[in-house]
Amino acid sequence: MVIAGLILAGGQGRRMGGADKALLSLAGRPLIAHVAARLAPQVGGIAISANGDAGRFADLACPVLPDAPGHRGEGPLAGILAGLEWAEAQGADLLATASCDTPFLPADLVARLVAAGAPAMAASHGRQHPTAALWPVSHRAALAELFASGERRMRVALAGAAEVAFDALPDPFANINTPDDLSEAEARMRA
Repeated sequence: MVIAGLILAGGQGRRMGGADKALLSLAGRPLIAHVAARLAPQVGGIAISANGDAGRFADLACPVLPDAPGHRGEGPLAGILAGLEWAEAQGADLLATASCDTPFLPADLVARLVAAGAPAMAASHGRQHPTAALWPVSHRAALAELFASGERRMRVALAGAAEVAFDALPDPFANINTPDDLSEAEARMRA
């Protein structure tokens, strides 16, 4: 079984002064570099889902996948579709996804999602994390049809998916949305 990985880079953080969240510095490295370091050992290869200048991710030396024309600005599900197309071209059976603002991903995220059976998504402390998920490449056509119908919600796209609980403390899916979150993550890195 071949598993590809996709980091969802998203866009600007409204509560972060409009900065590109993926490139915010955490412990001297961009947030996305922390996520890549955690996800890459768990998959056969990684790509980044992002629109705009791909050169901003050149240091990561992996493909940057823009949303398909007509899908730009339509949310993370558009990125999942681009990722599934890329994964299929790589010969992958599954696509593991993670958000660029979750630098503390579990080292066993993909293994545990695979053990649950795809599709699967992570959960922690009573909250679902649909961006931390495992998508069968064979579901690409069905997801494209769902997207074409106007659906954009990740939870709807993952309806019926296995839910895998990761209830460690601190929360491995704590994401960086505010300057306070970034300060807390810095403290967590130092600890």
